[in-house]
Amino acid sequence: MWSYRIEEYGEPLVRAEGPTPAPRGTEILIRTTACGVCHSDLHYWHGGYELGAGRKFTLADRGVTPPITMGHEPFGVVEALGPEAEGVEVGDARAVYPWIGCGDCRHCRDGRDIDCAGMRTIGLFTPGGYGSHIVVPHARYLLDADGISPERAATLSCAGLTAWSALRKAGPPRPEDALVLIGAGGVGLSAVGLARVKHEGPLLVVDKDPAKLDAARALGAEQVFTAGEEDAAGRIREATGDGAGAVIDFVGAPDTFRLSLDVVRRGARIVLIGLYGGSTRLPLPILPLRNISLIGSLTGTVGEMRELLEFVRAHDVPSVPIERRPFAEASATLADLEAGRVTGRVVLGE
Repeated sequence: MWSYRIEEYGEPLVRAEGPTPAPRGTEILIRTTACGVCHSDLHYWHGGYELGAGRKFTLADRGVTPPITMGHEPFGVVEALGPEAEGVEVGDARAVYPWIGCGDCRHCRDGRDIDCAGMRTIGLFTPGGYGSHIVVPHARYLLDADGISPERAATLSCAGLTAWSALRKAGPPRPEDALVLIGAGGVGLSAVGLARVKHEGPLLVVDKDPAKLDAARALGAEQVFTAGEEDAAGRIREATGDGAGAVIDFVGAPDTFRLSLDVVRRGARIVLIGLYGGSTRLPLPILPLRNISLIGSLTGTVGEMRELLEFVRAHDVPSVPIERRPFAEASATLADLEAGRVTGRVVLGE
């Protein structure tokens, strides 16, 4: 098998070749046909997350060191089964749920692998979809995406799932409430398309890139606002009446968190997803005095991914713009993503 992997943080990925693994026990070998490139891959590529005040949370802190084959949005075809594997057959095309836990703790038993302290995430802790093959530990992490293109199905395992789970957490509390989405990258635009079908109230999007705001309009955003403009918060509050019922922050920077607080009404929800990084000073009485709920959200459960696939199949959900590129362009794609030259999602493929 071959893969494009991190050997030194921040440097171009290196193509490596080695033996194709043989699945054991309940494992399934998947030949990768498509894999989305996610903004989280930039953090992995650079070795960690900025926490603000000069602090950084590194991959080494999580027990991960190079070489690392990234790619947590894989789609592929079953090529081989371990002797105890059931539920799929060789030749089946499947989307892969990558957020895999230890399988034994209470979170995993409840179907919440994402809360497991012993994660084995595909594309971080185990080799991911920037390679010809991946090993999936059990068939429960393989989902039938019949009726959805492989390229789009790949993006649903992270960008779509993260957006779906955040929308479920956000509510908003009342159907008529305005929903504000901050950040129109791949995940934010996924949320726009889903929210336009799922949400009854006004849908507003904030970003600094005019091309991404145009994409948000095309997907159904009713109003868009340029981040950083003078009195952007005041204009958004005016557009929402007494303030937004919910905000989802897909950036996760001090400025976007401040904007979230400035545009929500009393009793609203703020869902924080983005991992841009940094820290902020928050007067704690603000939350109880305004009855604001602050919710952190990291991707979603395998059950939520099943719900998402069913929802996309059952409704005319507009897709984010998707550009297909060959696997050999993985490094160039990371550079383009970091420079803001990607609108929507890039999917690597054969």
